[in-house]
Amino acid sequence: MPVKPQPIIAQLPLGTDPHSVRLRIEAMEKLLEGLFEVPGMGGRRIGLDAIVGLIPVAGDLITAAMGLYMVWEARNLGMPRWQLWRMAGNVGIDSLVGAVPIAGDLFDFAFRSNTRNLKIIRKHLDKHHPQTRVIEG
Repeated sequence: MPVKPQPIIAQLPLGTDPHSVRLRIEAMEKLLEGLFEVPGMGGRRIGLDAIVGLIPVAGDLITAAMGLYMVWEARNLGMPRWQLWRMAGNVGIDSLVGAVPIAGDLFDFAFRSNTRNLKIIRKHLDKHHPQTRVIEG
């Protein structure tokens, strides 16, 4: 009997250790910024941030909450307050400009706050918890 694959959410670890947090944050960034490849755009990817952001007001609030989840996880890692503020600022800029009809949707395509925040978190983890590094192939 074939094994039914589990959804990605069921595969994510629930622990508070840095490696588990890293896997959850990377999954959230992929969901928000790189879920689908846009045909004809040279491999450019978009995620729920750009798609759900098309829904006026509610879409931007939903994706802001999802982006702030990454900031919350970073806080639980013990990251410095200035980095948390920088990450929250990225989410705020994305949400405020993203709320502007049409122009905001184009901005969401270019300004990837969640990818920026993932880079901040990875840099922290690589420095303070190098055992969490994942070799990407």
